[in-house]
Amino acid sequence: MILLLILLLSSTLILHSAPTDTITPSQTLAAEQTIISTGGTFELGFFNATTPSSSFLGIWYHKIPIRKMVWVANRKSPITAQNATFSLTSDGNILITAGDVNNGGIRTVWSTNTSGVKIPSLKLLDSGNLVLTDGGSNAIIWASFDYPSDTLLPNMELGLDLKRHLEKQLMSWKSPNDPSPGLYTFGLRQTGSPELILKNGSNIEYRTGPWTGVSWSGIPQMNSDVHFNFIFVVQPDKIFYTDTVTDNKSEMTLTTLDPSGGLQRLMWLGGQWRQYWRLPEDKCDGYGTCGAFGICSMYYPEGVCKCLQGFEPRTVIDWTLRDYSGGCKRGTALACSGRDGFVKVSAVKPPDTENVTVVAGLGVEDCGSLCLGKCSCVAYVVLGGNCLWWVDQLVDTKKFPQGTQGGVDLYLRLAAADLVSAESASSKRKHIVAVVIPVGLAFIIFSCCGIYTIRKKRKQGHGYAKGSIRKEMELPVFDMSAIEIATNNFSDENKLGQGGFGPVYKQGHFEDGQEIAVKRLSRNSVQGLDEFMNEVMLIAKLQHRNLVRLLGCCIQGEERLLIYEYMPNKSLDSFIFADKAVSSQLGWQKRFDIILGIARGLLYLHQDSRLKIIHRDLKVSNILLDKELNPKISDFGMARIVGGDQMQESTQKVVGTFGYMSPEYAMQGIFSVKSDVFSFGVIVLEVLTGKKNRVFDPNESHVSLVGHAWTLWLENKSLELIEDALKYDYHEQEVLRCMQVGLLCVQEGSEDRPTMASVILMLGSEAMTLPQPKRPGFYLKDDSKVPNFLTPDHVGCTRNDITLTMIHGR
Repeated sequence: MILLLILLLSSTLILHSAPTDTITPSQTLAAEQTIISTGGTFELGFFNATTPSSSFLGIWYHKIPIRKMVWVANRKSPITAQNATFSLTSDGNILITAGDVNNGGIRTVWSTNTSGVKIPSLKLLDSGNLVLTDGGSNAIIWASFDYPSDTLLPNMELGLDLKRHLEKQLMSWKSPNDPSPGLYTFGLRQTGSPELILKNGSNIEYRTGPWTGVSWSGIPQMNSDVHFNFIFVVQPDKIFYTDTVTDNKSEMTLTTLDPSGGLQRLMWLGGQWRQYWRLPEDKCDGYGTCGAFGICSMYYPEGVCKCLQGFEPRTVIDWTLRDYSGGCKRGTALACSGRDGFVKVSAVKPPDTENVTVVAGLGVEDCGSLCLGKCSCVAYVVLGGNCLWWVDQLVDTKKFPQGTQGGVDLYLRLAAADLVSAESASSKRKHIVAVVIPVGLAFIIFSCCGIYTIRKKRKQGHGYAKGSIRKEMELPVFDMSAIEIATNNFSDENKLGQGGFGPVYKQGHFEDGQEIAVKRLSRNSVQGLDEFMNEVMLIAKLQHRNLVRLLGCCIQGEERLLIYEYMPNKSLDSFIFADKAVSSQLGWQKRFDIILGIARGLLYLHQDSRLKIIHRDLKVSNILLDKELNPKISDFGMARIVGGDQMQESTQKVVGTFGYMSPEYAMQGIFSVKSDVFSFGVIVLEVLTGKKNRVFDPNESHVSLVGHAWTLWLENKSLELIEDALKYDYHEQEVLRCMQVGLLCVQEGSEDRPTMASVILMLGSEAMTLPQPKRPGFYLKDDSKVPNFLTPDHVGCTRNDITLTMIHGR
């Protein structure tokens, strides 16, 4: 009888594993137990995140084998104790409780603080919404959709509930494996014309643009998206945005805010999550890229920023150096006497709406008259039957390509003099078109023949090279005399160092006093005009915090120079291969940050930039450090652009640096993103050990650091290799994880090496189980087995300090 009574009591207190979608006050959800929505779409339960001993309560897709969390309850209070439970009290309070490690009792980890519910019931819906209802009135008392995590599901609202004082916004995870609140938020900003904004702390990173009536004006992708209905509602007590799916194929879809601040629309297709679109999409999506009265476009030939018509750069030298943050100033002051007028700027994301006023029911002409009647009005647009007019500055205006479905017409107010100039220019263009077309075809044919000849002889035509950079590469070209003055005619006092390209000089008095570095192509360099042009073309189109910034170039006679931002701490090798007094300046945390920064820069090159780029000469001397010791990848002379879906490519001109080249590249001339992964793995091992890969230890039998590191890994002695400067200054498990990642990257088979996306995930996850590394490339016991063309005597290089070029790949 006692046993029967115990069984009956336990059946009412504990929720069984059998699928159910509801929790009542008589039931408790414990670890390893879950509830599943009626249609089997979503599941709720406890899950482990950062460490096995740290758990959270969350909701995820039940039907998908790859667990994707869409909501987390106790983000600010991870559960570290045992016996956590999820329950509903008899008066309607939802609780997560766990054992209290301090006094041995039970403490409340998380609560909804709801009460006064007569017949409470908690149900997980097929929409992914967890709702608390009162059985007596069927009223919804509390819903998880009102408290989003990092994910927006269909029918979930982002916005403001003014009556209940709720702000519904997404907040990123702290890291891919830690659901604690991160740095980024995405939600509604209430202005005259509300819009969604992405913020990093208090700083705006991106905004959607105001609502057009059918979509956000800054997201043209929405206009061609047939899978969703987009809804924006403004009511007296509620302002919100939501979307609904239009077909069953889009049932499993979401928008997520990742820890790096990226917004992704993901759909479950073909057994995996596929990215439908991502925001911010490009540099012009960055908030205020071109400053006040600037307009941004990735399709301008001279750079991403221009001043709006009638305006000019506030500081010309800053714009020459591609620093547009100062913005533009008006060329002619507004008269404010009726003589001003408007010029139409088509296909734009309207400026920031913080200083906008909205008047309903006005067309283009009436809105223009309203703007002219107010001296403070500088521009207007008409959206969804509403007139929006701006005062003060126009900030964060983006230009979309002609022919796209994105953007609206912005009417910019100009003084009469600037209007006449604009009309004159427009008339002149029409006249030129009318005259040029009759002879245009003949001229084009002639020009094509001429260009073909010039391109064929480009090595003899430096004038052509300079023109190409100006026209095609969106990069300032500086005068040689200014650089000679700045570097004191390339004096040895200004010389920073010497590389495979040639000497590098520092100066700090270039026009506006900005410190820069000048890389001068040596006449005896193995790199020529092709490599010079390659570096200019590639790096001018790349923007990332972990890539060195190219400010400009110079071509005059035989001289070829590249002008970079100055890196005061020089290159990574000057620290890790230095004596203990210098290398100790890089503690464990800083070394880990450097490794992670290099990985992020490589991921950008391989996956996230407009171009898919393989560096081909990644090494520690090509990793520069800024004043905060943040890493920046440099030297793109050997880099190659490959197609977005191209897995690998081959060459008969093998270039790179001995000690960092992957086996398939050095032996067969085959390169891919996995070639860069191999080089990255070598760098990781060198950063951890303070030892060079090729010049390892003459007393050791191994040909390389890579081989020795793998042997010690098999013997569980990896910590013996760690840099002396790091002794007692690191977490053992973190160092071993980095060592394992490095060894995974240098595996002999390219197919075994991880991608850089996987590398970043592995570096950031303490709970993730990593595969055991296989045999690394060039794992040889003595130098006699090294191919002749890879020996230092044969190639005549200083081991891993100089770029190596081999004309015939094997």
